[in-house]
Amino acid sequence: MAVYHDKSMNPVPVTQQQSLVERLMKACGGSYSPATRRKYYISGPQWAAAYQGQALFHAPTRAEVGYEEAIRQYGRIGIAHWATHDTDVIPTEAIGTDRQAEIVAGIKKALADNGVACSMVTTETFHHAVWSASPAAESPQVREYAAFRVSNTVRVGHELGAEFAVYWPGSLGYYVQGAVEETQTLKWYAEAMNAACETDIETAAKYGRPTLKHCMEAKPFEPQAEILLPTSDAMLAWIGSGLLKHPEMVGLNPEYLHELMWGAAPRAALARALLAGKLWHFDINDGYRLKHDVDIAVGLVNPLDWLNVLVLLRSHGYNGPFNLDYKPPRTTSNHGVFAVSFPTAVDRFITLWEMAGEVMEDPIIKEATDALKAGGPAVSGHDAVAIFEANKELLTLHELIAHRLVQILLGLHRGRVYSV
Repeated sequence: MAVYHDKSMNPVPVTQQQSLVERLMKACGGSYSPATRRKYYISGPQWAAAYQGQALFHAPTRAEVGYEEAIRQYGRIGIAHWATHDTDVIPTEAIGTDRQAEIVAGIKKALADNGVACSMVTTETFHHAVWSASPAAESPQVREYAAFRVSNTVRVGHELGAEFAVYWPGSLGYYVQGAVEETQTLKWYAEAMNAACETDIETAAKYGRPTLKHCMEAKPFEPQAEILLPTSDAMLAWIGSGLLKHPEMVGLNPEYLHELMWGAAPRAALARALLAGKLWHFDINDGYRLKHDVDIAVGLVNPLDWLNVLVLLRSHGYNGPFNLDYKPPRTTSNHGVFAVSFPTAVDRFITLWEMAGEVMEDPIIKEATDALKAGGPAVSGHDAVAIFEANKELLTLHELIAHRLVQILLGLHRGRVYSV
């Protein structure tokens, strides 16, 4: 809805704008306490908090946010876990040096001071110029460096107490056909994963900790023109290809929007990962089909779809992290990132998660689902027409269930109606 400037309205002084935002946030209601938020395995990434609004066509609109401030704010809000890329906090030139050790020590102190735990670490293998031909480039030196980087991240993860390592091979692909030999490139990329897992086994033994769960994250579009592992299903095929020395250590970190972007149903992709026993970590956000990676916060675009996704995950006992992999909008200020964006993202997730539990216990949905599973009266033989006639009235329950889900989402099942 377009909003035009009304000259009869008084401008809001700069000194009063933050207080206005905070007052309207309180007026919204529906917020959970930090203690309640901490009960859920929700993680806040360093990159999301530090995102300055920059992009291919966008200049930054916010000031930088270091790890100390991000961790402090997460602790204050009630986000109990923190995640990071290696170079979000350690400059590339400092990787593997004494400076890295100093930074990691500072992170450990910030985490302890704010009651936040590190849940996940990941390696940046897409931004720096060294990855211009991917971490599985033809150059043996580039591949050796890739193995060093992922192995180094594994060690950092153990130092910080992480449980998960995530890999996004976004630059694994090509701009022009014929530039790479796809099967060889996938074999080379497996060498990096093998190095990470071997390092993990050794490092976990040193620290007396379990090995990390190594999670692959797929994305269908960008930054390469063609991606070699564009979907979670492609990742599953690669994990099971025989190229990995420790496939039991490697699973998936699907991202909601990454599955949605190419026109898929995120719930179906998650179901396939669940069947394979490989759904270990989940990046949560929102957006639109067949669009670029807008990374909107969870529930702002597709709340009904999100309700269905969480019903699936609750039904199957998923207990892994929900990582807030989204970008606060460019129009949100530094103050607004932690006053509005992150708390509301967490609160919408909690509401949808608890609503999913309500769906699972709803007597109408249960009776309808049970009736569909029971089917109509038995028909002798294999008469297709007779079988259909015995079941056709029950099939209307599909639409009834969908209506009931919308009722629960909108509160109509609790008597919320409008007088007309």
